[in-house]
Amino acid sequence: MSDTIRVVLIDDHVVVRVGLRAFLDTQPDIEIVGEADSGESGVDLVSQTLPDVVLMDLLMPGIDGVEATRQVRAVSPHTQVIVLTSYAEDERIFPAIKAGALSYLLKDVGPEKLVAAIQAARRGEATLHPTVAARLMSEINGTRETSPLDLLTERERDVLTCIARGMSNAEIAQHLVIGERTVKTHVSNILSKLHLQDRTQAAIMALRERLIPLDE
Repeated sequence: MSDTIRVVLIDDHVVVRVGLRAFLDTQPDIEIVGEADSGESGVDLVSQTLPDVVLMDLLMPGIDGVEATRQVRAVSPHTQVIVLTSYAEDERIFPAIKAGALSYLLKDVGPEKLVAAIQAARRGEATLHPTVAARLMSEINGTRETSPLDLLTERERDVLTCIARGMSNAEIAQHLVIGERTVKTHVSNILSKLHLQDRTQAAIMALRERLIPLDE
C-alpha cells in the first residue's frame, strides 16, 4: 500500500474546495486526485479514481451527501468518507453515520485536525467533532428522544421543510436547485417512509416534530 493518501473533495462550494486543496496540497502524504461539485458527479469520480478518503459535504444539489456517502461506499468499499459540513444537528449526523461515513467534522475544524482525521481515516479510525461524539453517546445510552424524521435523508428533510411551508413541487425544485421529477420522487419517499397519505399530513408531522417553528 502506498504511503500517499489519495483524497477526493465533494462539495458544491468552489471556494471551500479551493481552500481545502490549497492547504492539503502542501501535505507530503496527501494527494488530491479529484474534485466534484455534486453528489452524482462525486460518486462517478470515486468510481473512476477509487480514492482512500473522500471529504463529503452534506447539503448539495441533486442527491445529498448522505445518499452520496451510501453510493460511494457501494462503488468503492475501501474508500473512507469524512463528512465535512457546517451542520451538527442530530437529523444530519445519524443518517450520515448510518450511510457509512466513518468521521463527522464541522467546517470550522483546524487544518492540523483535518489532516489528522484524514490520516486516521486511512487507518480506519473515526474522528468526530466533540458535539457529534456527545450526541452519539446520548443515542447509545438511550437518552436521546427519537423522531420519525430520523428515517429521512437530509434532502428529504429539506423537501419536507418546503412542503410544510406550503411550497409546490415546482417551487421546491427551484428553491433546492433540483429537477421537479426529483422532487416528486422525494415526496413519494417521504410519504412512504412516514406512512402518510398526503402532503397535508406530511406538513402536520413536520410542524409536530418542530422541523420548522409553529409560528413561521
